[in-house]
Amino acid sequence: MSPLRVLVTGATGFVGRRLVPALLDAGHDVRAMTRRPEGYDGPGRAVRGDVGDPDSLAAALDRVDVAVYLVHSLDHPDFEALDQAAALAFGTAAARAGVQQIVYLGGLGPDDDGELSVHLRSRRRNERHLGAAGVPVTTLRAAVVVGHGGVSWELTRQLVRNLPAMIVPRWATTPTQPIAVGDVVRYLSGVVGRPEAYGRTFEIGGPDRLTYLQMLQVAAEQVLGRSLPIVPVPVLTPRLSSYWLALVTDVDVTTGRNLIDSMGVAVLQRDTSIRDLVPFEPTPYAEAVRLALAEREADGG
Repeated sequence: MSPLRVLVTGATGFVGRRLVPALLDAGHDVRAMTRRPEGYDGPGRAVRGDVGDPDSLAAALDRVDVAVYLVHSLDHPDFEALDQAAALAFGTAAARAGVQQIVYLGGLGPDDDGELSVHLRSRRRNERHLGAAGVPVTTLRAAVVVGHGGVSWELTRQLVRNLPAMIVPRWATTPTQPIAVGDVVRYLSGVVGRPEAYGRTFEIGGPDRLTYLQMLQVAAEQVLGRSLPIVPVPVLTPRLSSYWLALVTDVDVTTGRNLIDSMGVAVLQRDTSIRDLVPFEPTPYAEAVRLALAEREADGG
């Protein structure tokens, strides 16, 4: 495949800062979109752009072949409206610029919007808004992404680190399929510029299907070297749970509430067709946890 000019939004974020070097390694010309390019010290070429400012997008998307969309506003009380407006503006600007493909990292879950949390429903609507102006969108839907600096992983790590025992809400028994951030990057990079991926939605996940309670126990073994007493109780509402998370972790109440709402929905990979397009063996959860902890230590954590 010939080298492409690829724009990565959210280039300084949890996934974006790992994706940019992977795309460069694949031989692509990569632009890292940021609101403050003068402060960007990562790889690729920094360009100014803000999905909340539609007028800034034309220059960022100029002569771009593929755009990777990794932006969300989960920490804002009105994140759903903000995200939808941003996705629509970005898709429109991409169409005007002649972009061939938009790659989007969405959320795993049922196809019926009525079964989804507000967070996951917003992610689905973003998929549609990004493609509304006609640019083919390739969506990768993931559940919990495990890696140093990820919000979901930080919740897990801080809970098992900070509490000698835990009373958890009912969502702790919901099944999910966590995936290592390195595997997410590999999948994202693998669909860039692939015509057979245009306009398609893929589900991605690791090899393990676990409840959140089991994820906490595996993390406790890795973080503490022992299991942790954990008791699920039915009385903690999403609102109370979000205050509880804010009390024992550094995740803010709004983000915690939006994440907890999604944790009540089983999110399991049912379609594995992505492995035909980007074949490799996904990382087991316990290994993903070890890698996250090792990266945190190397980062001075």
